[in-house]
Amino acid sequence: MRKFLLFLVFLLICNSAPTLSLANETNDKLPIANNTKSAILIEKDTGTVLFEKNSHKPLPPASMTKIMTMLLIMEAIEGKKISWTDRVRTSDFAASMGGSQIFLEPGEEMNVKEMLQAIAIGSANDASVAMAERLGGSEENFVKMMNKRAKELGLKHTQFKNATGLPEKGHYSSAHDMALMAKALLNHEKITEFTGTYETYLRDGTDKKFWLVNTNRLIKFYPGVDGVKTGFTNEAKYCLTTSAKKGKMRLVAVVFGAPTPKDRNAQITKMMDYGFDHYTLTPLYEKGRDITDIKVVKGHKNKVSLQTGENVSIIAHKGDKQAELKQQLYVKKNIHAPIKKGTKLGELRIKREGKVISKTPLIAKEDIHKASWWQFYKKVFHYFTKTTDS
Repeated sequence: MRKFLLFLVFLLICNSAPTLSLANETNDKLPIANNTKSAILIEKDTGTVLFEKNSHKPLPPASMTKIMTMLLIMEAIEGKKISWTDRVRTSDFAASMGGSQIFLEPGEEMNVKEMLQAIAIGSANDASVAMAERLGGSEENFVKMMNKRAKELGLKHTQFKNATGLPEKGHYSSAHDMALMAKALLNHEKITEFTGTYETYLRDGTDKKFWLVNTNRLIKFYPGVDGVKTGFTNEAKYCLTTSAKKGKMRLVAVVFGAPTPKDRNAQITKMMDYGFDHYTLTPLYEKGRDITDIKVVKGHKNKVSLQTGENVSIIAHKGDKQAELKQQLYVKKNIHAPIKKGTKLGELRIKREGKVISKTPLIAKEDIHKASWWQFYKKVFHYFTKTTDS
C-alpha cells in the first residue's frame, strides 16, 4: 500500500509540473519593469491600461516634455493659427538653448515644418523655444498654454516650467499623464510623418546642411514603431514614450528613469510584445463618424450633428469569450449658438457586462453661428404660420 501511495504522489507531481512551468512562462512574459522608476502600457483608441508600475508618480520627464509642445503646434496648425510654410524667426534666447539642438543662430528663420522636424526627430531645444515664442509670444506664456492644455486633458500629475524638458524645479509629469498626452498627439495623424522619420536633412542645399537622426532607435529596430519621444537628463535618466501599430491596434508605452538606453528600449520592447501578443482590438466607429443630431437654440441652423472625436474601439484579452455590448449617448441640453466646430457636446460610452469599457467625446461637426435678426424673424414667422395652419 505504501508503494502504491508513493506512486500516486509521483504521478501527481509529474502531472503538475507542466502547469507550473506554463505559469512561470506566462509570468516571464509580463513586462516587469524592474530597471525603471515607472512605466505604463495603454491601447491608444480605448485608453485601456494593459500594464503599469508607479504610473502616477511625478518624475522629471526630460525631453518627453516636447510631446505637449508638439501637441500645441499641431492644434495651432489644424486651427489655422499658423501654417506649415509660415516662417519662424529665432530669438537670441531661443538660440542660447543648450542640450540637443540644431544650432539655430539669432535671427535665423525656418518654416514651421522644418521646426517641427527638428523637434520631433532631433529633439531640438532651440527649435522648441522658437516655436513656443511664435505661438505664445514668449516661452513663459507658452508654458501657461501647456499647463492649461494639461488640465483640459485631465492630467493630475503634470506641471510644466519650460517647453523643452531641461531640468527645472517643479517641472514634472507621470507615465500615466505622458501616455494620455501621446494619445492626444496621435489623434493628429500627420504627426507620425515626423515622429516616425528616422533621418532627414535641414538647411539642404546650403553650406550649413544639418543631418537629423531620430533619438528613438526603436523606429528602426521594432516593426510598427512610429513615435513618439525620447528624453534624457542626469536627473531624469533615460525616458521614452513610444507608439507602435500592428494591424488595427496601436499601443503607447512609457518608461521613466531607466539606467541605460539599452534598459529603456528593452523595457519598451517587452511591453509592446506583451500587448500585441495578448490583446486584440475590434474597431466600431472611425473618427469623424456621425452619431446623432441635437437641437441648437438661436443658431443659424436648428440642429448640429455630433461626430466621434476619436476612433471608437473595444479591446479584449485574446481567448476571452465575446460579451454583449451596449451603447449609451450622453449629450448636453439647451445648447445655444454660437458653437465652434470641434466643441465637445456629448459622450459615447460602450458597456460590456455593465462596465464602461470605452468613452469617446462627441464633437460638433461644424460651426453654428448665432442667427441674424432676419434669420430669427423667418424662424418665428414660420413657427406661427405652421401653428395657425394646424
